[in-house]
Amino acid sequence: MPAKFNNKYRIATNRLPGYDYGADGWYFVTICTKNRLHYFGEIVETRNCAALQPTATGLIANEYWLQIPQHYPFVQLDAFVVMPDHIHGILFFNNPNKTEWKPNEFGPQSGNLAAVIRAFKSSVKRFTNQKNIAFAWQRLYHDRIIRDQAELDAVRNYISQNPAKWVCEINNDV
Repeated sequence: MPAKFNNKYRIATNRLPGYDYGADGWYFVTICTKNRLHYFGEIVETRNCAALQPTATGLIANEYWLQIPQHYPFVQLDAFVVMPDHIHGILFFNNPNKTEWKPNEFGPQSGNLAAVIRAFKSSVKRFTNQKNIAFAWQRLYHDRIIRDQAELDAVRNYISQNPAKWVCEINNDV
């Protein structure tokens, strides 16, 4: 049973206990739209290739993802894909100025994965609010700490194959 906070049930964190999410390393993240609505566009198939036909929100999500290193210089982008209802991406943290281990804990976050994702999500939401475009994020996001080269290669492959897999699933070809 979930823990209670102020007499309300809380969702347990899926973060690795005791881990410093600002530590150097590879992070695979998945960020979904609320109710998995297709705010970012639709996957179209052309010449044996599948790709997102983006909406304005999909275009801005892509653009703002590419801008992450401008706001967080210790973050390097790797493979990523914007899908109709979610984004998959690999972020590499490389912060030579980080000297101490600070395990993830509840409360204000800065200089870590939560801060990066929060800023990205809020920027996309701010854009849609300013343009009066219907849009909402799922409350949380999923992350996985990538532990070795084989896992990094597998995640990169998964991300690159995601649009084609989407088409297969839609066509029941799985």
